[in-house]
Amino acid sequence: MPELPEVEVSRLGISPWLLNQTINKIIVRDKRLRWPVPDEIFLAEGKTIVNIRRRAKYLLIDVGDGEIILHLGMSGKLRVIDADFPTIKHDHIDIVLGSGKCLRFNDPRRFGACLWQPKGATHTLLSKLGPEPLTDDFDTDRLVALSKGKKSPVKTFIMDNDVVVGVGNIYANEALFMSGIDPRRAAGRVSAKRYALLTAAIKEVLAKAIEQGGTTLKDFAQSDGNPGYFAQHLRVYGRAGQECEICSTEIKSVVIGQRNTFYCPNCQK
Repeated sequence: MPELPEVEVSRLGISPWLLNQTINKIIVRDKRLRWPVPDEIFLAEGKTIVNIRRRAKYLLIDVGDGEIILHLGMSGKLRVIDADFPTIKHDHIDIVLGSGKCLRFNDPRRFGACLWQPKGATHTLLSKLGPEPLTDDFDTDRLVALSKGKKSPVKTFIMDNDVVVGVGNIYANEALFMSGIDPRRAAGRVSAKRYALLTAAIKEVLAKAIEQGGTTLKDFAQSDGNPGYFAQHLRVYGRAGQECEICSTEIKSVVIGQRNTFYCPNCQK
């Protein structure tokens, strides 16, 4: 599933092509996504796109009196292409622009979403989300306060969208390694000092991933679609059985919350 950096790079990639463009037409070839595509999205036809923002892993296309909400799910891709470019299997939605281009949404597994949010309203999917990790609203004090008494693993804790949004599996593994915290440790047994390290690590690993993804932005103007997971250096994720880059101890793998988890038993305590 695309994580926050991939979604943010998607936003950066499509924005130059969509901002200030009029939506001439919306084509829905198949409504059967994770939730049925509502007819309300056709309210965007004839409107001008005034902003494109991201909330957690959702993209919101603002047309003034409402927003189209897009979620890539597990396999969704966005492409900016000529509106008459031939469709392929699983091309479910086109947002056709006055420029002759269109934003095309392809989703083989159909776990993505295309929804509508009226101006001034907050969709139920967005109403209870925690703060964005790269803002000042996410800080050490928040982690310390919310972790008190929690027996669940710290990795599960930081992946909870009520605590902070967008810290997916890959980046949770990497941030815990950077801060020297064993992902299995109970969230309530992590000190404030170590939560300060973890807060900084989360911000650093996500910001660096977004920066690395910036080199792929040109791909959004090509017919082969968005970059998906871009090349980046991962220090523990997916490296079970390999040597730790810091101490040469073998990286271990364990399942936490039904997600593969990777850690160095020497560097992380």
